[in-house]
Amino acid sequence: MNKIYIKHIYQVYLTRFIYISLIFSSLIFVLNILEELKFFNDNEGVGIGLPVLLTFLNLPSILFEIFPFIILITTQFFFIKFQNNAEILIFRNNGINNFKIISYLSLLVFIIGIFIISVFHFLSTNMKQFYLEFKNEYVEDKKYLAVVNENGLWIKDRFQDQIFIIHAEEIDRNILKNLVVTEYNEEFINQANIIAKKANIRDKTWILEDVIIIQSDGKKDKLSSLSIDTNFDYIKINSLFSNLESLDVLKLYRQKKDFENVGLSVLDIEIQINKIMSMPVSLIIFFVISSILMFNINFNKSKTLMLIIGILMSVIMYYVYYFFGLLGSNNKIPTLIAIWMPNLILFLVCIIGIVNINEK
Repeated sequence: MNKIYIKHIYQVYLTRFIYISLIFSSLIFVLNILEELKFFNDNEGVGIGLPVLLTFLNLPSILFEIFPFIILITTQFFFIKFQNNAEILIFRNNGINNFKIISYLSLLVFIIGIFIISVFHFLSTNMKQFYLEFKNEYVEDKKYLAVVNENGLWIKDRFQDQIFIIHAEEIDRNILKNLVVTEYNEEFINQANIIAKKANIRDKTWILEDVIIIQSDGKKDKLSSLSIDTNFDYIKINSLFSNLESLDVLKLYRQKKDFENVGLSVLDIEIQINKIMSMPVSLIIFFVISSILMFNINFNKSKTLMLIIGILMSVIMYYVYYFFGLLGSNNKIPTLIAIWMPNLILFLVCIIGIVNINEK
C-alpha cells in the first residue's frame, strides 16, 4: 500500500513540476521574443521566423538558471493540492508522516537535478551555441575575433584598411608575451610580420617591446618599441570569453585548461563549473525550505498569500546566492566558498526547520 502512495506522490509532484516549467517557459518565451524583435527592428529583411527561432534556442539556458525557483513553486502547489484533498491526513494514518514525504520527494528532486545537469544542460548549452552563431551574423561588430586554444591566444582584427592576425603564447594581466603579428591588406596580401617579446595591451594602442619587423620583401628591422592601433584592449579580450552559458561541463574544463596555459583568469569558469555541479543540492534545499514553509502555514489563509511568501523567499535566497557569487567573482573569497557556502547556510536552516516537522 505504501508503494502505491509513494508512486502517487511522485506522479503528482512530477505533473506539477512539468506544469510550472511550461508556465515559466511561456513567460520567458514572450519576454525574450520581444527582446529579439527589438534587436532586429532595423533589419527589414528579417521576418518573424528568425526571432522565434532564436527565442526557442535561447529559452533552455534561461530556464536552467531558474530551476531552483521552479522547484520551490512546484512544492507549494504540490502541498496545496494535497492539503485541499486532505491527503496529508490519509498518509499519516497509513504510516507516511511529513518527514517521510519530504524524504521521498528529496530523492525525486535530486534525480531531477542529476537529469538537469547531465542531459538538460548539455542540450541547453548546444542550443545557446547555435543561438550565438545565428545572432552573430546580424551583429555589426564582427570584423574581429578572439580564440584561446592549447597553442595560445589568437586574435583576428581589422583596423581601418589593415587586417591583423595576432598570436600570443601567454597573457599576464595586461601583458601579452611572445607574440607574432601578421599584417595583411584588404586583399589579404601579406604586408609584414612583427615579432615581439611582449606587448602592453592596457588600452587599444598596444606598446610592443623588443620588436623585429620582417617586411614582405624580406627586409628586417629591429626596434626597442612599436605602437600599433587595434580594436582590442585587456578588458575587451576578457569580455569576449565571458559567455559561459554556451559551454557544457566538459567544454568548460577544456577551456579552463587552455586559459591556464595562456595565463587568462579561470575564476569565472571555476564559478560556472561549481554552479552547475551544485544544482542538485540547490534544488533539494529549495524544495525542503518550501516544504517547511508549507507545513508551517495555516492552510485556511489565502493561497495567493502563500505564493507571495514563496516568491519573497525565492528573492531572498536569490540575493544570498548572488551576494556570495559576487564576492567570488571579485576574488574576495575562494570559489568553493562562494558557491557552496550559501548551500551550507540554507542547509542549516533546513535542519532547524525540519526537526519538529512531524508535529505540524
